Amino acid sequence: MTRKAAKTGPGAMVLVAIEQGYPENKRIITDGLAGPILPFSSRFWVRMSLPIRRWLVAKTEQKVPGLWGGIMARKRFIDDLAVAAADTVEAIVNLGAGFDTRSFRLPELADVRTWEVDQPENSEAKRRRLQAVFGEVPAHVTLVPVDFDRENLETALAAHGYPAPVKTLFLWEGVTQYLTEAGIRDTFRFLNTAPAGSRLVFTYTPKDFIDGTVFYGQEYLFKQMRVKNTIWHTGFDPDAIADFLAGFGWRVREHLGYDDLGERYVIPTGRDLGWMAIERIVDAEKS
Repeated sequence: MTRKAAKTGPGAMVLVAIEQGYPENKRIITDGLAGPILPFSSRFWVRMSLPIRRWLVAKTEQKVPGLWGGIMARKRFIDDLAVAAADTVEAIVNLGAGFDTRSFRLPELADVRTWEVDQPENSEAKRRRLQAVFGEVPAHVTLVPVDFDRENLETALAAHGYPAPVKTLFLWEGVTQYLTEAGIRDTFRFLNTAPAGSRLVFTYTPKDFIDGTVFYGQEYLFKQMRVKNTIWHTGFDPDAIADFLAGFGWRVREHLGYDDLGERYVIPTGRDLGWMAIERIVDAEKS
């Protein structure tokens, strides 16, 4: 995973922080920590953006249709899944946690030991912000700096006290497209060691988008992520995802497109927002 990819860490949470400017009944997700957790430059951008929130959302939708609603809906879905699974697991491992806040704001997760894995520069930036907001990193969370493509995930987690094998909820949000296929397979080999009953929720980009075969109306995003910066590397074939997971001992519980998430979380707000066709989400359980 490149340094360019690491710099995308605050991006989704900037949008979530701006989302908080909407009235509660119009928000797709409520996250009071989204603003405070961000680095200074991102917090500054959020403050400057709030007065022009509706214009900014509209411009974002023009450039990358469905981005705003898609990101909010996927975060809301993962929040709901994490809350539902909290009583059934002994640990949470957030792979590529970025500046995500759910381990600190959802009361149902407060007693679940959590390991947040990310690139060193993101982990250190988050550590500083957690110390600024809470005085220290909350005791139930351990930050684990690691590069998925260059370091051994199992070794890094063990070095930071992760007591494998233990029934775990693994969260892998908005990450897989940034990794090489080798990095993804290495991660799944580690996930294969999880005990039965563990859960995994992860997002992915379809392989035909990564290959440039189908653009799904996202030509601008393809140029940014595959041509100009070349930081998206790997996609999955939706029709093959169940077999791929089965090869590592996981079975699919839900495999959703963002039409499903939009109906659950965006439409009830009454806002005129779409959602992305270039990302899907999988909820799986270890057999």
